[in-house]
Amino acid sequence: MRRVILLPKTLSGVLAFSLIVLAQLSLASKADAIEIQEVKSPGGISAWLVEDDSIPLISMRFAFQGGWANEPEDKQGATHFLAGMLDEGAGDMTSKQFQTRQAELAMKLSFRARADHFYGSFQALTRHLDDSVGLFAEALNKPRFDQVPFERIRNQIILNIKSNDQDPERIASKNWLKLMFANHPYGRTRRGTQESLMALAPQDLRDVSKSLFAKKGLKVAVVGDINAEQLGKLLDRVFGQLPEDGGVVQLKEAEVMAKPAVQIIDRNIPQSVIQFGHSGIKRDDPDFIPAYVLNFILGGGGFGSRLTEEIREKRGLTYSVYSYLSPYDHGALFVGAASTQNARAGETVNLIRSELERMANEGPTAKELKDAKTYMTGSYALRFDTSRKIAGQLLAIQVDELGMDYVKNRNDLINAVTLDDLKRLAKRVLKPGELVMIIVGKPEGVEAKAATGG
Repeated sequence: MRRVILLPKTLSGVLAFSLIVLAQLSLASKADAIEIQEVKSPGGISAWLVEDDSIPLISMRFAFQGGWANEPEDKQGATHFLAGMLDEGAGDMTSKQFQTRQAELAMKLSFRARADHFYGSFQALTRHLDDSVGLFAEALNKPRFDQVPFERIRNQIILNIKSNDQDPERIASKNWLKLMFANHPYGRTRRGTQESLMALAPQDLRDVSKSLFAKKGLKVAVVGDINAEQLGKLLDRVFGQLPEDGGVVQLKEAEVMAKPAVQIIDRNIPQSVIQFGHSGIKRDDPDFIPAYVLNFILGGGGFGSRLTEEIREKRGLTYSVYSYLSPYDHGALFVGAASTQNARAGETVNLIRSELERMANEGPTAKELKDAKTYMTGSYALRFDTSRKIAGQLLAIQVDELGMDYVKNRNDLINAVTLDDLKRLAKRVLKPGELVMIIVGKPEGVEAKAATGG
């Protein structure tokens, strides 16, 4: 497919676009060279800063502790809804006025609700920084939740829910998570349901924002044309009015499904969509890096992975098969997915099982480990080739509490993984005897199995 780039039509948009492109070129391959400062504002708010005055642009990423999993059961979808409403008017500005001003400033502002955190992204030109920060602060501290945009965003989310309810991959993912996490909030969907959304009112979003937006647990990363003193003032202006603790409801530890099961969801489609997996490993586990390397070899490395080699390349059963580690704050999963013709679903399922068993019993080869290390360490710099990516990486490192030196040490951690580590870990992390599968379609050669035994 040919890639098409759409250029902005306004002059300010063209300038912003050009600056962003220049920033991407300027910051390429700086993973080892970036210098991170820890900045504390006069009001006591901390952030990580990477100064770069080569381009008159700053990028900020931030995260609040608490996400959609922390919302009350009878308010499902409110946190995701909130993320869509924060640029729909603030302070004295209506939705249209706010978004018009945002476009004039060539400023980017977005929010996203995840299970354990509420994320935000802010990008602005240095010459418009004062006005842009003012608009940003209004959105965070004085959102309006006017009825007209409230109804419009709600209708958009409901349309997305209806669309997802017809998407085989979404159906598989939603039902698999619900099965894996049983009665825990992680088993819900971030958008909520049509019924829960219709029951929400603007006050519900205000309540969620008051519980989430607090200084406690706030993480901030900034990259670009700003110094520590300027950033300190910016932090207090945006976040300084927030309470110390918003009162996010703490989650209990999740009990992850530990019994094998196969659930078939009948749909009249030509392919069977398969989601599979079992319990995983948390990010703060000392074995996480070796587990990450192991999964790369098994199913996370694209065309170099075993699952792709055995199921796609050798047998042509699927276009895509993959696996990944999915750690939450209060639980963890090992997840995989594939799709295949209904007539070959049984063969594909058997191969997935056999490859997991083979890896669990034998571990990877020395060549697989060497190739994985080469790719994983060599490609790491690509995560730092734009100011936005650098800010995102620094934020993720803070959220995961990995320490400021992680950027420089990460490749050493990968290279330190040994074959013995992976063989030991394969037996611990991979659990083919606990494999849970959801299959959407009309799979042949597969029988449903309830989770009634080991």
